[in-house]
This record gives sequence, C-alpha cells and structure tokens, in this order.
Amino acid sequence: MPDNKTSIEINNRTLSLEIDKIGKQADGSAFLRYGDTIMFATATSKKEMKEVKPFLPLIVDYRENTYAAGKIPGGFFKRQGRPSEREILVSRLIDRPVRTLFPEGYHYDTQIIALLLSADLENEPDALGVIAASAALYCSDIPFTTPVGAVKIGYLNNEFIINPTTKQLEESPLNMMVVGTEEGIVMIEAGATEVEEEKIVEGIILAQKTIDEIIKMQKDLYGKLNIQKREFSVKEIDQSKLEKIENNISSSLRNAILAKNKKEREEATKKILNDLLETIPEENEDEINEAKDIFHSIHKKLTRDLILNENKRSDGRDFNEIRPLSIEVGILPRTHGSALFTRGETQCLATVTLGTFEDVQRLDGLGEKAEKRFMLHYNFPPFSVGEVAFLRGAGRREIGHGALAEKSILPSIPGEEDFPYTIRIVSDILESNGSSSMATVCGGVLALMDAGVPLSTIIAGISIGLVKEDNRHALLTDIEGLEDHFGDMDLKVAGTEKGITAIQMDLKAPSIPVEILKEGLLRAKDARLKVLSKMKEAIAQPRPDISPYAPRIINIMINPEKLGDVIGPAGKIIKKIIAQTNAKIDIEDSGKITIASSNPESVEKAIEMIKELTQEAEVGQIYTGKIVRLEEYGAFIEILPNLVGLLHISEIAHQRTRNIRDVFKMGQTVRVKVMAIDEGNKLKLSKKALESNSYHRSDPLAPKPKNSDFYQNRDHKDKS
Repeated sequence: MPDNKTSIEINNRTLSLEIDKIGKQADGSAFLRYGDTIMFATATSKKEMKEVKPFLPLIVDYRENTYAAGKIPGGFFKRQGRPSEREILVSRLIDRPVRTLFPEGYHYDTQIIALLLSADLENEPDALGVIAASAALYCSDIPFTTPVGAVKIGYLNNEFIINPTTKQLEESPLNMMVVGTEEGIVMIEAGATEVEEEKIVEGIILAQKTIDEIIKMQKDLYGKLNIQKREFSVKEIDQSKLEKIENNISSSLRNAILAKNKKEREEATKKILNDLLETIPEENEDEINEAKDIFHSIHKKLTRDLILNENKRSDGRDFNEIRPLSIEVGILPRTHGSALFTRGETQCLATVTLGTFEDVQRLDGLGEKAEKRFMLHYNFPPFSVGEVAFLRGAGRREIGHGALAEKSILPSIPGEEDFPYTIRIVSDILESNGSSSMATVCGGVLALMDAGVPLSTIIAGISIGLVKEDNRHALLTDIEGLEDHFGDMDLKVAGTEKGITAIQMDLKAPSIPVEILKEGLLRAKDARLKVLSKMKEAIAQPRPDISPYAPRIINIMINPEKLGDVIGPAGKIIKKIIAQTNAKIDIEDSGKITIASSNPESVEKAIEMIKELTQEAEVGQIYTGKIVRLEEYGAFIEILPNLVGLLHISEIAHQRTRNIRDVFKMGQTVRVKVMAIDEGNKLKLSKKALESNSYHRSDPLAPKPKNSDFYQNRDHKDKS
C-alpha cells in the first residue's frame, strides 16, 4: 500500500483514507471511502494576516453533489445553488469539533471544504465528513496537531451498532454521532426515542474504542508522510501590564460579574473597559488592542475563579439551581396554538400552525424523505440581545438551533394516521441570556399542547455547563450567557420523564472524560424533571380539540378499485366535488382519501358525496334501483351510483316470465335484493325473493300464472 494511503475495518466494512490523491493545490486534502460512499475534504489556511483578529476565522462548507447518487437536481434550475438545510447542519457538525483544537493564538483565515463525491445511500456521510476534515488538517502543514475520530452509534435488538446503515437507523431508537480525541470526547450530536442516560453513556464508551482506531490510522499516515508544520508567532501579553491592570480593575470587575441582572452586568463591565481604554491615546491602536485582550483574559479568569474557588455564580444561584420559570399558554387568540416560556432572562414565544397535506415541505436532498410534515423554525432577532442589525434570512446558527429543537420534539409528534396535519412551530426568541434552543423545546411543546396536538409524551430541555481546571471541575445547571462564553462545555439535553430525545454537546476545552459527561447527563435529568413539572402546572395535557381557526381534516378509506369513480374521466367528478364543497381533497393509490377544510360542514358534505360514489353492495340487503339496460335474459339495474347488477329473468317472479319487456321498461325503478357477489364483483339480484309464492293482483307488474283467467282469456282472443 502506498505511503499516502491506509485503511481499517469498521463493522465489516473498509474505511480507507488517502492523502493528496486529488486537490493537491490545497494545503491538505483527504479522500475517504466507506462502502461506496466517498468523501473528499480539503484544508487551506492563509500564511499572512492583513489585520489581527481576536478569533480564528474558520469557514467550513459541506456540499452534497447530487451526481453522487446519480440524481439531477429538481426544480427549474438544474445547477446546485445555495446550501440546503442538511448541508448547513453537516457543515456545523464538521466545524464544532475541529474549531477548538486549533492552537491558542492561531488566527489565520482557514477554510475546510468537504464534498460528497459518491453516495451509496447506505453509509451516512456526516461522520465521514468530520474524519476527512480532520485528516486534511492533520496531514497538512497547518499547525493542527490533534486529529479526531467520529462514529455513528445505533441500537437494535438490545445491541449497539457502530456505523449503522441508513435502514438500521430508521429502526433504531438511538442515532448518535460521537467525536473524540485520544484524550476524551469532543462533541456529541444525538436524536433518540426516550433512551436512558445509562444507555447513552454505554454507547459513548463503545464509540471511543473505534474513535481511537480512526485516530491511529491518521497518525500512522502522518508518520509516513514526513510533514513539517508551519510556524506562527503569537503575541505574548506583557505580564507587567497584565498585573498592573488586574490590580486596578479586579475588585470593580468582580462586583460587575456578580450583578444579578444581565443589563446591569454588561453596563458595569463596559464602563470598566471604557475607563481602562481612556487611559490610552486613541492613535495607539496596538496598545488599545492589547488592553482589550488583557481585559478579556482577566474577565475570563475572574468568572472562572468565582465558580471554582468561591462556589459563586454570576447571578447568585446554586450550581444545580434553575432560573425562575414563567409560563403562559394561549396568549395569541388567532394562532392555532401559542406559548410564552420564560426562564430567567431567556424568553421564547412559540406558535403552532396546523396545515393540510398541501403544506408539507418537499425535499430534494440525497436519501431524504420526499416530504416533511413537522417543522420547527427558530428566529433570533437582534433586539433579543440588545443589538441593532438588519433582519435577514436565517443564518447557520438559527438553522442549527431550530434543527436541534425539532429533533428534540419529534418523538412526541403523533403519526399521520392519528393526526393528519402538517405541523409548523415558529420560535421567536424575544430575550436571550443562554440556552434559547432549550427554551424553544419547552415553548414549542407547550404551544403544541395548546393547539390540541395529541402528543405521545411531554418533552423539556435544559443546558448544563462546565468549568474545569486541572483536576477540579464544576457543573452548572441552566447556564446563562456569561457562563457559556467563559465555560468549557455546553451540554444541551432534551427528553421526557423516561429518557432522552436529543443531545448536543460542544466543548471549548480540548476534551472531557466520560465520567464528567455522565455526571452532566444525570444533572440534566434532575433539572429536566423540574422543568417538566412546571410545564404540567401550566397545561397538564393537550387540549381536547384543535383551534376553531384550524382546518378540519378527515381521512377515509375506500376500495382502491373505486378510485376511478371518485376521480372520473379527466378528473371531472373530483373537480366537481371540490367546486361544490370548497374542500381540499387528496387521493392516494391505496384508497386513502384526505379531506380538509376550515369549514366542518364542507368536510361532511365532501365525505357524503364520496361515500355515495363509492358505496358497495352487501349480500342480503334490499335496494331500490333503476333499470339501465334490458336484455332477453334479464335486466341490468343500477342499485348504487356506478354499481350495476343483473336481475336474471328467472329471478323476476316465482312464475315463469316469457318476455322481460312485458314486465319492465327502461328507467323504471325496482326493489331488489342482492343474492350474491361473485369473484369478479358481479352482483346477482332477485325480485322474487321479496315476494311470497302467491299471485297478488294488486301488483299490475306481477307475472300472471298460466292457469289464470288472464291467460285463458288472452289465448281465447288470440285464437279468434
């Protein structure tokens, strides 16, 4: 095997990695194959900085080429345009674990591009994107020296599965991606159906073993390639200046950090910084930037020291205490469901809209379902954090937060058979001071219950933070913005009383051990149960009926063979029903018909018209029908719309009928009984079954017996 290529076996499939096979002008490139899924990733970083930035300007772009699965993009434009929601989410999955592993002070413009070149629609590409990006960075001259591994974890038949197939994931109650280094876990992204915390931890421990193998594969390759990492300089902080500024501002900054109100805290902190900068001449830009860096490091150090050394949080809460909760439901009268969820200084207004089958979201991605009937859209307007900015389309952060909340709530959404509605939640964050995505989970569930959606269970979400120094650590329940900013972990966990429905864990530290993660999950469970209790106090269960402003939707099943009778030639009959009822009607090949309208009477009228067209005869039942055709051997009678049966001449009367036209005429109505329905759905009718075996003169159409005066007189007349 060439020095630039290596492979390992994972779950009876070969994971092969080749460096600089293609894309050789990039600083690093990786060609990764698993099954017939191929991921190509490049890493490129500038060697100069035009301006010094106080952060790493990292750009990550993931694209799923439709040709990878032999598909041409749908719609009018055939060239792939802006990234889809799925591509944005995978871009974030790649970004989150590698961003924190760049060396401190490396602030050069860097870009990772990951392209899906081949998709077998069996092996999920997202974890492969993380591995390929790690390999491209690590096996380049970019000073990225900590490779990561990523695996998917599923659970079937009481066993964990490493890198389950797409089909296995559909049946698995757990879909979890775990990313880690040799030292510990870096990132977790999971969706689940009420999986217990202990099971999650078991899966993470199992994942770490495969992650170590993936990292070893990259390290072995790196050792063969003899790569020289580029050097870069980091401007060191002048320690004498740091000590001087720290002595001057520590006391006042400490008091500012401990201000319980976010606005007061920010204003006090800003004043201390401005007072510091006023002592420096405006033209001395380098010194001003240095003072800002020093101020930030002191701010971070004091915040963390208060937690670890004095057991104090900025707002005075205990480490396991949730901020005050306030819940209102049904506050918007014309929405189908609404809730205002406030936790401390984070506030979410959630609304629910119930739509028909016409409102589903149609998708055009690789391997995705064609339609989506539950969606959650998250908005983060600038006023929620006291800022001024243009209102634009949703950014990557909004899409990511919305997807997490949607994944969290999804297990509680009833199936289409039980609740045939398209459901849309909109979360507007009106105020933000930490963990607005978990507030969205709580607010969204409350709004669903207010809308009368029959949820299978109630779900809440909470965020757990971490501050860790050496062997000391502190877990913080329901972190606020400052603790998130200066802390080491943001562990978001959503779930029910029974178990977890979603996890998202991000780190600013290089990694954390599984023991701390387990402790965080159990802390999240305790807090989640408290939030669920408060939610149930506000609304114990979904309302018994949906809003009067929501459409009424009814599903009915008919014999698939009758679909033609409902549709009619060129759709003539169904168009007539829609025109007369103003209802929306959807017909499926299975015989399922969905009828929707905001007017219940329109729904009932449409159902009645369809039932008239599709009614089926029953053996033994009596019908009054109209003669539509006469033959020598019998009469064809339409007993129901488009349902015609044969009344054989022998079944007209107990006596013999010589000529059927002496008894019946076209268009005449006749009462008949259904005697049998054969395999070809042909109806056998009888009139004599409704009559006693005797002659009734009161019935002028009744056949006359041969020995009657009628026949004797007629024969006599004929002879004469």
